[in-house]
Amino acid sequence: MENTEKRVLELEPQTIESANKISSDIMDTAKKTFGFIPNMYSLMANNPALLDSYTYSYKSFRANSGFNPVEQEVILLSISYENECDYCMGAHSFVADKMSKVPEEVTNAIRNGEEIHDTKLAALSIYTRATVTKRGRVSQEDVNRFLDAGYTKEHILGVVTAIGLKTMSNYFNHITDTPLDEAFSTRAWEKIRQPVMPK
Repeated sequence: MENTEKRVLELEPQTIESANKISSDIMDTAKKTFGFIPNMYSLMANNPALLDSYTYSYKSFRANSGFNPVEQEVILLSISYENECDYCMGAHSFVADKMSKVPEEVTNAIRNGEEIHDTKLAALSIYTRATVTKRGRVSQEDVNRFLDAGYTKEHILGVVTAIGLKTMSNYFNHITDTPLDEAFSTRAWEKIRQPVMPK
């Protein structure tokens, strides 16, 4: 019988006051940006290298990857879907709705493992998910389909960047079973346990 119990590493949530300076400064910025400190940040703050690496990579991806905000969320959601990260799926679904203005039907298609009807965004999600599931060993056909959809070689590297930063957050959330923040609760998610891939 499959063991469905989640593996949990108990960590003490850090605060701006209790964390070391690196983590404290990051949490202070997050509070000013979001109006609260996400649970993931307060737990990541137990290791400043992790929180600093994640937030730096996240900001750089947002600013320098060559993808627009809608495409960025498609990538981050597609990675988190494949890695089955409940926390990041909930958080990024909320950000997609409220900040990045992703059409709800696109976000919901990714959340449900269904086909995205926008051709270019579908190609982006499919390529991203293929890179995750194949551990980067994509085929020439995978690459060609992505490029034929209107993306570039630089975008392929941008997807790698996103996978790197989401690996940090997805794996961390698996280990700690990070509770979803109340702010994101309207987009709570649990993966449909069947291997669904867009065609």
